[in-house]
Amino acid sequence: MTSTDIAIIGAGPTGLYGAYCAGFRGLRTVVVDALPQVGGQISALYPEKEVRDVAGLPGILGRSLVDALKTQAAAYDPVYLLGRQAVELSRDEERRPVVTLSDGTAVRAGAVLLTSGIGTFTPRPLPGGDEWLGRGLDYFVPDLSEHTGRDVVVVGGGDSAVDWSLALAPLARSVTLVHRRAAFRAHAAGVAAARVAGVRIVVDSQVVALSGGDRVERAHLRTRDAADRELPADSVIAALGFISDLGPLAGWGLALRGRSVLVDQRMRTSLPGVYAAGDLTEYDGKVRLMSVGFGEVATAVNNAAVELDPGLSLFPGHSTDTPQSNRSDS
Repeated sequence: MTSTDIAIIGAGPTGLYGAYCAGFRGLRTVVVDALPQVGGQISALYPEKEVRDVAGLPGILGRSLVDALKTQAAAYDPVYLLGRQAVELSRDEERRPVVTLSDGTAVRAGAVLLTSGIGTFTPRPLPGGDEWLGRGLDYFVPDLSEHTGRDVVVVGGGDSAVDWSLALAPLARSVTLVHRRAAFRAHAAGVAAARVAGVRIVVDSQVVALSGGDRVERAHLRTRDAADRELPADSVIAALGFISDLGPLAGWGLALRGRSVLVDQRMRTSLPGVYAAGDLTEYDGKVRLMSVGFGEVATAVNNAAVELDPGLSLFPGHSTDTPQSNRSDS
């Protein structure tokens, strides 16, 4: 069994910042995530997209933001347990939370902090595409360079589909964006920028099949008037949205509102010793922004610190007052 002061469930931006906040308070931290890498939705869905809602950063690539948050937390040596899902919550003989992971690992903690965002997210499948997954069909684009020099077909009509098309246009031999409707859900400015970037846009059409040898070579389309057409396709990126749910957390006995976890002003859930922060949470007036999640997780960690040691002050002090911050190179 692994023992720690705080077990953070979710290694997205909110969870990573939580690891820093916990370390700053001198707390040992274990960070758990079902994905094989840190960064949550950013790493899985849009690592090359600019994030613009973090205070003080006019724009930063998702990948770079995740790297910076991980570096920030690394000063306090959090332990990462990645590629495994938190499946069960129980209590030890002293009523401390014990989280059991999908691989059987048990993590005993003074407090549990849920920062798992929208929960478990599963891509909506491309009809008839399953057999090509990993052979040219992808639902995520963690590395743009893998598509350099390829004929790329992006399927979807939302912001993610348009963003991927724009990001790939300078690298790929060709990029074609296929949408089953004439109108896009994505922002009009993004669609216009894609056209300017040379993205070929095909509307009122659906990808009904893929074909090729060891890898995808062609995408077969059916138009609204039932006519068939074929596109060269070395890569097919299906950006059709995601289905999200709380996964095993839904069975923990948490007070919920829909698919969100209810918390109080200290970010406490209905379960003793269990806190939550970020997109997962719900309360009156909730605003789902990354910057809000950062504030929530700082509140959660500091309240948890006081719960673990009532002799501590709720206010953690300013980072500028630490010895490391006062070092001078002069």
